[in-house]
Amino acid sequence: MSGLLAGKRLLITGVITDQSIAFSTAKLAQEQGATVVLTGFGRMSLVERIAKRLPEPPPVIELDVQSAEQLAGLADKVREHVDGLDGVVHSIAFAPQSCLGGGFLDASWEDVSTALHVSTYSYKSLAMAALPLMGRGGSVVGLTFDAQYAWPVYDWMGVAKAGLESASRYLALHLGKQGIRSNLVSAGPLRTMAAKSIPGFEQFEDEWVRKAPLGWDLGDQQAAAKAVLALLSDWFPATTGEVVHVDGGFHAVGA
Repeated sequence: MSGLLAGKRLLITGVITDQSIAFSTAKLAQEQGATVVLTGFGRMSLVERIAKRLPEPPPVIELDVQSAEQLAGLADKVREHVDGLDGVVHSIAFAPQSCLGGGFLDASWEDVSTALHVSTYSYKSLAMAALPLMGRGGSVVGLTFDAQYAWPVYDWMGVAKAGLESASRYLALHLGKQGIRSNLVSAGPLRTMAAKSIPGFEQFEDEWVRKAPLGWDLGDQQAAAKAVLALLSDWFPATTGEVVHVDGGFHAVGA
C-alpha cells in the first residue's frame, strides 16, 4: 500500500469518540498505509466500538498510564499484534474538575498531582514503555494547547500542558542519541469531549474564530491530525523538540 505512512506501525492513545483528534489521526494513518494499534482506558467497550468505525478495525489494548504494571507490560501486549513500532501518539489528558473552570487557587495538591501525572508525566512514561519496540527513525508525537499563555478556565491543565511541552524537549534531548524524535502539535480549540468537560471553555472559541488569520473551524479535527501524521512520517527526519501550531495562526497574532 502506498501512502505517507506506508509500512509504519503506530500506537495511538486517546481514541474515545470519533470526534477526537486521536480518531482522525488513526483514520488518516490507516488511509496512508499505516498499521494501527490503539490503547484505551476505563470504558474499553466504548473504545472498541469506536475502533470499529475506522477503515480497518484495529486491536485495542487496555492501558492506564498511572499503572506501572500496565506500562511495564505494554511492549509485550503490542508484540501480540505488531513486531515493532515506528511511532507513538500521546493523546492523553485529564484533570479533576477542581483544577478547571476557575479553580486554580483552590485546587488541592492531590487533584493537581493527578492532572500532572496523567497529562504530563505520562508522556515520558508512555515513550519509555514503547521504547523497546522502537528503533532509529522512530517518532513520539503528543498534543498540547498553547502553554505560553494563561488561558481563562484552563487553570491547572494549562500548567500540565506547559510541563508537557518541557517534557517533550527533554525527551528529544535524551532519546535523540537513539535516533528517536519527540514533537508536539498545538491545536486550536476543538469541540471534542475533552473540551466539553472544561467549564467555560466556549468563552474563547468565538475569539479564536474571529482572530485567527486563516480562520478556525471548531469542528475540524483533521487539520491537527494531518500535522501529527507529518511528524510521524519520514518527512521530518531532523525535527525534534518542536511544537507545531495548528491553530489558524492565532498564536502569531496574540490573544
